[in-house]
Order: sequence, then C-alpha cells, then structure tokens
Amino acid sequence: MRLVLVAGTTETAAIDGISAAGADPEAMVHTPGADAEIVTYGEPVRAPVVPVSPTGCPTPAVVTRAVAELLHLDVTVVDGGLAEPSGAPTVTVGARTGGDVREQDPVPAAQGLVAAARQFGQAIPDDAVYLAETIPGGTTTALGVLRALGEEATVSSSLPENPLELKESVVSAGLTASDVEPGGAAGEPNVALRRMGDPVLATMTGLIRGLVESDTAVTLAGGTQMLAAAAAARHYGIEGPISLATTSFVADDESIELRDAASTLDVDVTVTDPGFETIDHPATNAYVAGEAKEGVGMGGALALAEQASLPMADVRQRVLTVYDRLLDSDVTEAEP
Repeated sequence: MRLVLVAGTTETAAIDGISAAGADPEAMVHTPGADAEIVTYGEPVRAPVVPVSPTGCPTPAVVTRAVAELLHLDVTVVDGGLAEPSGAPTVTVGARTGGDVREQDPVPAAQGLVAAARQFGQAIPDDAVYLAETIPGGTTTALGVLRALGEEATVSSSLPENPLELKESVVSAGLTASDVEPGGAAGEPNVALRRMGDPVLATMTGLIRGLVESDTAVTLAGGTQMLAAAAAARHYGIEGPISLATTSFVADDESIELRDAASTLDVDVTVTDPGFETIDHPATNAYVAGEAKEGVGMGGALALAEQASLPMADVRQRVLTVYDRLLDSDVTEAEP
C-alpha cells in the first residue's frame, strides 16, 4: 500500500479569509513542504515552522504520520508546485506555483502537468494507491474547477465556518477573468484546470488517470478537493472505479452534500471517525471544533488504520506522541 502526497501552492491562498492552513500568510507558504516532511520524517527538517492554523490547530499531517508509523506505510511525495522547497524527497512533474484563481491563467502548464503525472501514475508498481494533497487555498480552486466543469457540488473548509460566499465570489471573479461561463469547460478539463485550478489539482487528476488506466486501485485520501480531481478525471473520460476515504469531520459538514456529490461522480465513499471527542488535548480539540477537517491524507490514513483493525485508541495515542515530538523539535511552532 502506497500513500502518494501531492504538495503545492496557489497564490489564491493569500486571499484574506480563504484558508486556515497556516498561522499567517508568511507561514502558510511553508505549509505544504512542512507537511511533506512531517509525513516522511515525523518532523520538519527544512521548513522553518510547524504548520498550525491561526488558532493553533495542528496540521492534519500529524494524524497521517501517526498512522504511517503504526502501519509502516510507504510514502511518495510529488512536487505539485511548491513555492518553498521541501526537505522530503520529491518526484518532479514540472509543476510551478499556481497563480491567483482570479487571474486569467493561474495554471498555464495544466495540460503538461496532467500528462506528466499520468505517465508517472501508470509507472507506479503498487496494486493499490492512496492519493493525498496539501495545498492551502485548495478548496477554493477546487470550487473553481467544479464550476467551470458545470458540476454543482460545493466544497468544505479548513475553517470552522465555511466561507462559501467568499469562495463563490472569488470563483465568479475568476470565471469572468478567464472568460469561462459556469459549465463552459464541461468535457474540457484541461481548460477548467488551467483557467480555474491549481497545480496540485492538475497533478492529482493526471495521477488518477494513469493509475486507473493501469488497473491500480485508487483511493482519494481527502475531502472535497479530491472530488474536484475526480470530477476532472471523469470529464477526461475515465470510467474506472474511484474511491474516496475521508473523515467524519468532512462528512458531518452541513455546508456540503458530500455523499450526493460523490454519487454524481460515481465515487464510493468511506468515512472514518478518529474519536477525537473522547480525549481533551490541544492536538485534537480544534478538530472537534470544526477546524482542519481534512488534508494531507488524514481520512485515507484513518481508513487504512480501520481496515488493518488498528484500534483507534492506538491511533489517538500516536497522534499525541507525534504532536509532542513536534513541540520538542528544533523548529518553532508558528504563533497563532
């Protein structure tokens, strides 16, 4: 079993109120690289901060790393447009940082990214792969791609209160700038990804294509961003089976209709509850309050733990261990 984590950036994340995937805009640019390092090594080795939300909620990478340690998961990191380099070993598909989705052409190389990632996906030898992402601002670009494709699904948020009105406004501005009507890119996912997406979404879509075409079992480890990648893959004509493994935090989000959206895209859904409400700890309390509902493969990692009959109590204990290790590391946790 392999976890493939695509890490990248989009300037869309700098829009005020869009993302909580970093203590502030300066720290947020380091979040994807730090997430990759935490999942790979258990702590940052190059990134200058431990990613936290503005209120101090730790990155979901803590949960994914906890499961990876317990199950000895193989992890591959793909550079999906990192603004700051990661200390984790990465596979390169030629991605560059994504632009602001309100601009005309935020991902000019989208078609090439899909092609390169598709080729890499076809070459992965594992029988089953879990795909994950880390990109601040990614739910907004995901919404942009969905709207360009004509899909009615909406997206969740790393914030307790989903700023959907703000996201729809940003997406509307992007569609206008790109001269794309809602649904105007239906059947043309290259256009949707280039004009309204981000480099991680383009890379993820290519990986889905390559893996499904090579008969590899594909599970999308994440939330509504992953559904946007699935939508793009479906618009490329991919008809093979695709699964989604997400957290109870996303599934319980009343601002979205996760199962309906997944059903429309013929995506099977697995929901796993880590039981964080059973403990009182800074590492988990913010998740229970609605922050950082998903990301960095957390839902997929929890699903793998459950499939392996790993007691969720063991997962919770290892999450606290990883969290304490991060606090004791030489890297300073960004102040909320």
